[in-house]
Amino acid sequence: MAKNLVIVESPAKVKTIKKFLGSNYEVMASQGHVRDFPKSQMGIDTEHGYEPKYITIRGKGDILASLRKNVKKADKIYLATDPDREGEAISWHLSKALNLDDKKVYRITFNEITKTAVKESIKNARSINMDLVNAQQARRMLDRMVGYRISPLLWAKIKRGLSAGRVQSVALRIICDREDEINAFIPEEYWTIDAKLQLKGEKKPLVAHFSGQGENKTQLHSEADVKKLHATLEKAKYKVLEVKNGTRTRKAPLPFTTSTLQQEAGKKLNFTTQKTMRVAQQLYEGVDIKGRGTVALISYLRTDSTRVSEEAQAMAKTFITDAYGEAYAAQPVSSAQGKNKIQDAHEAIRPSDVEITPSSIKDFISRDQYKLYQLIWKRFVASRMTDAKFETTSVVIDADGYRFNVSASKPVFDGFMSVYAVDDEEKEDANVVLNGISADSQISLLELDEKQHFTQPPAHYTEASLVSAMEEFGIGRPSTYSPTITTIQARHYVTKENKNLYVTELGEVVNNMMKDAFPSIVDTSFTANLEMLLDHVEDGEVDWKTIIENFYPDLDEAVNKAEAELEQVKVRDEESDEICELCGRRMVIKYGPHGKFLACPGFPECRNTKPYLEKIGIKCPVCGKEIVIRKTKKGRKFYGCESGTDCTFMSWNRPVETPCEKCGSLMVEKGNKLMCINEACGFMKDKKD
Repeated sequence: MAKNLVIVESPAKVKTIKKFLGSNYEVMASQGHVRDFPKSQMGIDTEHGYEPKYITIRGKGDILASLRKNVKKADKIYLATDPDREGEAISWHLSKALNLDDKKVYRITFNEITKTAVKESIKNARSINMDLVNAQQARRMLDRMVGYRISPLLWAKIKRGLSAGRVQSVALRIICDREDEINAFIPEEYWTIDAKLQLKGEKKPLVAHFSGQGENKTQLHSEADVKKLHATLEKAKYKVLEVKNGTRTRKAPLPFTTSTLQQEAGKKLNFTTQKTMRVAQQLYEGVDIKGRGTVALISYLRTDSTRVSEEAQAMAKTFITDAYGEAYAAQPVSSAQGKNKIQDAHEAIRPSDVEITPSSIKDFISRDQYKLYQLIWKRFVASRMTDAKFETTSVVIDADGYRFNVSASKPVFDGFMSVYAVDDEEKEDANVVLNGISADSQISLLELDEKQHFTQPPAHYTEASLVSAMEEFGIGRPSTYSPTITTIQARHYVTKENKNLYVTELGEVVNNMMKDAFPSIVDTSFTANLEMLLDHVEDGEVDWKTIIENFYPDLDEAVNKAEAELEQVKVRDEESDEICELCGRRMVIKYGPHGKFLACPGFPECRNTKPYLEKIGIKCPVCGKEIVIRKTKKGRKFYGCESGTDCTFMSWNRPVETPCEKCGSLMVEKGNKLMCINEACGFMKDKKD
């Protein structure tokens, strides 16, 4: 009979770990958390020392009964939940739920599910770290307080089914702030001039970019500026003023953290953060490889560390030397670490065994697993390789006092780029020919190419760039990025179109209420400071109850004030001009998860609904009918004609009655300006004018 019991979180790990430990060990799974706060109440005694109230999670009774049976038979119990705060908390909850106080209980952690790592963890078993547990308890309680106090307020003031969250509300605020920036952005005109030059002795022309007069850079803001300059440049004599040759290196990338993996998988594989974490979890827990059984392919997936163990570095160096040559293997160095607290995984995300190449297991894993494993494997191998080296040539061309620049680079040693392709930081001109160019080279002008441009607004957030922003602001931690983004989309606060995240009407209403009533909750600095305090709890420097005691009274006061002062934002069942074609009643305007819609007031006898087209009192410039507010399929607002697809008019910005003073076209709102919708006109003025 097995004398030792090992309890893990996931059933997927049981078979693999049992194989590593042998017959003296029984391995069982708790299947995640076994205790939590009750759903019917906040579960925190705010009147008596903020004591949490935990209950057994519904459906976990049979699992706990089975675990208790095996606990009685075992001499030693090893709690092998995940190597982070949440895993530590699950181990603590298991010890309480299974009454392990009188038993020999040990906490073990491993960053990867390999025989070496698991056996080493048994040798280095320790007691449960209560600082980690308390840091997780404090986070959970803060989230609970925000959710259970503010969500009912949103139900009462806006609509049922809404929710507020300590991190999700800040993420929504970040997206809303970016939307405001984009809406307020005023594009500015600028021009570029390229000179197509013929280099004597070369067949291919050379394209140089105008920079200014002498050493001073010149901005070209209008067509008039360009026309004035064109006449001078056309007659100018062109000569090579300076040629600089040099070298540059591109450093090998760091291995993945949770954040950078989510960002790169979003960009390169088009994975959502949720999908990335789901597939990474499968790779971490293990997949069946023919002839080898269940094999865990990557190290722990929730981390903000870029450190790599000495063993993994040594394995990588041997592999790279054998596969690519000694010149490609970098000397092992201590990895850089992020500015925030390092998660307990303590290592970057990497292959458990670098010898298991993606191509060798392609036939045994799913397509998504292959894509993500290949990305992780290549990034890790590249991170252990030497830098790429380039030869650079930079040329300055003079045209009677005016300057043009052209530059090019060519790789002389590909280094890590032989394995991992990176986005080009510097867009090289494909037509550049700089071989043998010198100050004596003769050049002549073939033609000038002038182009009009407009400055672009900040980009809408994608899931990848939002993760990057949350990490930069210090909002949340690796384990929270994906669920936060999933939640704000599930609540219809944010919608996704072509990778971009857009705020819905409902999201705007919720964000405005949160900013008015709970400014600190949606403040990035305040939230980042809370995360820092939780890190200090983990280090044993701050008492977790102190954070709770300081946080709740202010929250309670703000909620009570909001309940008394905030007006209801619920849209009344306002009558419309539309007549229900099924029963003849006048239809009313309702408010749903995707915004307003028309519904028959005869519900439930008549269930007729249709889209609500809100008129803005301005005629369509194309067909003369009314302009209405419409929504895309994903819920993003725009202005179109009531004729729908029969008319081509469409604008993302709200049209106004005042016509353009210059060309008579429609004007639209753009921040605090009014702008002509006709791009060729470009007329703009302040709203107050």
